[in-house]
Amino acid sequence: MTEPVIFKRFDAAGAREQREVVSLIHRDAYAERIATGDAFASDQAFMTRFDAYTSRDGFDLVMAYAGDEPVGQAWGWPLPPETRWWNGLEAEPEPGFIVEDGTRTFALSEIMVRRAWTGQGIAHALHDELLAGRGERRATLLVRPDNTTAYAAYVRWGWQPVARLCPGWPDAPLMDVLILQLPLAQ
Repeated sequence: MTEPVIFKRFDAAGAREQREVVSLIHRDAYAERIATGDAFASDQAFMTRFDAYTSRDGFDLVMAYAGDEPVGQAWGWPLPPETRWWNGLEAEPEPGFIVEDGTRTFALSEIMVRRAWTGQGIAHALHDELLAGRGERRATLLVRPDNTTAYAAYVRWGWQPVARLCPGWPDAPLMDVLILQLPLAQ
């Protein structure tokens, strides 16, 4: 990497303005999975989900750039009391686990880095940038059990697997639910 990586943060409205860049990063980062014909991984399905996500209150997008080149992105939002995030949960790990109040859990929905920039710590830096200063007590994410590279990284970064869930999106796979306790924002 010759240029330093910088981060740009966008709220929901700003994220929608970055829609083409979001798609570009996705198509590059997930080119192999898209090529398999996996309907859930297709760019059209991905962008449909992105459009829905940007309607969430508190949506937060962080993009990484090397110079003018977009190289990665991460996003999420705080889970509101009426969230459907937990729909499809196989079993509640503990009583009250799915109770949300808008400040309990931040849903980290996506982290991805374009192929030419993988292995350089950008995903971890995006993760840390997105979660820095969050006011929620915990974060959650969903990961495919067979995505061993991402799964191992999340565990290294302190995430704990707690359950399994099948999201309500068409063609969605069964995912592992991971939780990370967050330091309270100052």
